[in-house]
Amino acid sequence: MKNTKKFLALALASVMAVSVAACGSSSSTNDTSAADSSTTTEAADTTASADGYNLAVCLASEPMTIDPALNSAVDGAIMANHMFEGLVKWVDNGNGEAELAPGQAESWEKTVNDDGTVTYAIKMRDGIKWSDGKDVTAGDFEYSWKRLADPATAADYCYMIDMVQGYAEVADGSADKDTLGIKAIDDKNLEITLSYDCPYFEEIMAFPATFPVRQDIVEGNEEWTYSPETYIGNGAYKMVEWSHNAYILTEKSETYYDYEKLGPDTIKYTLLDDNNAMLAAFNSGELNFIMNFPTDEMANYLASGQITVAPYIGTYYVCFNTEDEVFSNPLVRQAFSLVIDRNYIVENVSQSGEVPATGYVPSGVYDAEGANGDDFRTVGGEYYSVSADDYQANCDKARELLAEAGYPNGEGFPAVEYMYNTDDRHKAIAEALQNMWQTELGVTVNLSNQDWNVFLKSRKDGDFQIARNGWIADYNDPCSFLDMWYTGGGNNDAQYSNPEYDALIDAAKATSDQTERMAAFHKAEDLLIGQDSVLAPIYFYTNPYMLSDNISGMYYTPLGYFFFGYTQQN
Repeated sequence: MKNTKKFLALALASVMAVSVAACGSSSSTNDTSAADSSTTTEAADTTASADGYNLAVCLASEPMTIDPALNSAVDGAIMANHMFEGLVKWVDNGNGEAELAPGQAESWEKTVNDDGTVTYAIKMRDGIKWSDGKDVTAGDFEYSWKRLADPATAADYCYMIDMVQGYAEVADGSADKDTLGIKAIDDKNLEITLSYDCPYFEEIMAFPATFPVRQDIVEGNEEWTYSPETYIGNGAYKMVEWSHNAYILTEKSETYYDYEKLGPDTIKYTLLDDNNAMLAAFNSGELNFIMNFPTDEMANYLASGQITVAPYIGTYYVCFNTEDEVFSNPLVRQAFSLVIDRNYIVENVSQSGEVPATGYVPSGVYDAEGANGDDFRTVGGEYYSVSADDYQANCDKARELLAEAGYPNGEGFPAVEYMYNTDDRHKAIAEALQNMWQTELGVTVNLSNQDWNVFLKSRKDGDFQIARNGWIADYNDPCSFLDMWYTGGGNNDAQYSNPEYDALIDAAKATSDQTERMAAFHKAEDLLIGQDSVLAPIYFYTNPYMLSDNISGMYYTPLGYFFFGYTQQN
């Protein structure tokens, strides 16, 4: 018997974790390849009028990419959420918190079929347009999702739609992308077939990688994102200028269906990686919003109440290259993890209310009983003690492990390198880690910092030994943190491969039974952290920011997205 359920609107249960992606976390820079240093439209002067409402924010420095399918950083995702829109979107629930609602889709019917597959019959909203005035169609979404799944696109987030029927065959090259289970019935109706009843699929339809792009714009033009003439979106704002390594200027899109309700005439994304410069620009009124701060200023600004600390579902961690000659040994990886004094880092270095990490999946992620039960971290427990009283015991154990690996008291251990992206906080944490590793293990660790775009490529290519890393939930489910370590995964920076781990992820994705899913995910984390020590979690994030007192109406989701399009200047 078929079970049909009608969705007229959505509401996402609030994600209220105290310490929480879309993504890879960054305070950083990105790359623009062969683009000109400054690109503008021929339209009028792109500097907003003096009497308009012109919002200036700083999320990070130059984004690596603003192609929705290729972006994997939070700053790029925030921009994409303003210049594009998915089938589902995040809206303000009235309390400054985000919840899900229909976006480019007006409504949908979800049907659970007799064979366990699920069909979403989606009706497109009337009056949806691209920023150049052309209609947005169901076919645009079909094209974009198939482009995301296509191995030729090389999207890190291709696996985000692995629940769509036919994805596995497309991903491994055994089937053409056109076999993917998404089909435009006509311009107004879209059908998506899932292999199983995915409990977080509505969140996937709101995820930036699934936003539509125009085939006639994208095909054959690798530089389409660099120019306002070709960076055509379907969101509330459109790009009018990109002065590389300086700013991206956007303005309200007159073709957006909700244009009359939008707030800022322009949103300017200032691109900086100097936290002192960010704070100075905010204090002078040049910036209205910042989210990165000089490390030595954090405590005072927090105490004064000028910094707001938002919940954030994410983990800051150290990533080991498991294919490196030294760090291929899990005993070495575990030893390096155990001597990290996580309490010292959150209390004396980061100082933003973070919680020392006791595992990889952070607090606030739902377990089998959802929002009404204990979260995944509580159920999963601790993989090591973060009690200050146990730190020396952890160090003693670490030295035993290093000796077992063949390096008693660090003797014979080669000098290794820790890589991080340019940022005051990352530098301070790197120096703390360097001191802990050298003092407690007797090893030599050199530090290397790189600009964000270079850093991302080095980490992705496995061109490192130890690297700073961070991950923010893309949706509220442990799968968002655990399936990325699948063999060959686009975000598997550790180059980790374990068939037993892969089998557990496959098992979790093969069932809709929440108890079975969570049992498989817990076993997977046991392998990732408890047995193989692929990562060394440091702390569970919080998200501090400063917003000008005269700005109201900003809303936020603990997945890390800030929304400025409906703000008002008081």
